[in-house]
Amino acid sequence: MEMTWDPDQYLAFGDHRLRPALELLARIPLRAPARVVDLGCGTGTVTGYLRKRWPEARITGVDSSPEMLSTARRTEPSLQWRQEDLTAWAPEEPVELIYSNAALHWAEHHDLLFPRLVEHLKPGGALAVQMPRNFGAPSHTLMFRLAASGPWAARLDGLHRSAPVHEPGFYYDLLAPLSGRLDIWETEYLQVLTGENPVAEFTKGSWLKPMLDALEPPQRRAFEAEYRRLVLEAYPRRDDGRTVFPFKRLFMIAVL
Repeated sequence: MEMTWDPDQYLAFGDHRLRPALELLARIPLRAPARVVDLGCGTGTVTGYLRKRWPEARITGVDSSPEMLSTARRTEPSLQWRQEDLTAWAPEEPVELIYSNAALHWAEHHDLLFPRLVEHLKPGGALAVQMPRNFGAPSHTLMFRLAASGPWAARLDGLHRSAPVHEPGFYYDLLAPLSGRLDIWETEYLQVLTGENPVAEFTKGSWLKPMLDALEPPQRRAFEAEYRRLVLEAYPRRDDGRTVFPFKRLFMIAVL
């Protein structure tokens, strides 16, 4: 799914998006990898944390979005940045670590992609991945149902995949035969958000955006207004004025 990213909208919930990235980073067992790739680096925020952990490593951030990379270059001008399709990316030579936070759920054919990424690792290297797996929650199912109905259905056909990330067992069966050690786990974060309709704003920074971008202004306004109404009913504000947004994420670290 190709999309034009809005870095400001994405970073509006930067604290909630950063926490799983750092938890993935903390579990990587490598001491001093020489070459590290941040695959789907986005705005470069997490790439900077990779540099802090391994200051001597050669670190490259790869992303398909020129908007995100423009922000990344301003954030971390000393690092290497490359604009590439994540599914077609390949290093010039094998690397010690491929790190990917909240990116590979945009790609299809994980049965082919993940083994190919492992092939790009040196012996003893690691593939570390975190992907959202919240697509069965109302924040997403309401979006998918709405996209499939109404006057915008034909234009939005093909822009939404109801299950872009498989069950954890799929990745275990895929990666266990390829790795000497596999650490795989899932966490559901109870994200406490503020604002009038924060869940709608959260998804507008990611999965909702390509749908809005595909519509002409009148339909875009109507679609977003109806989605915001539905999602506000599904995630009402609590008595203290805040909104609790449960969000599930899948983690895996395969070490050769």
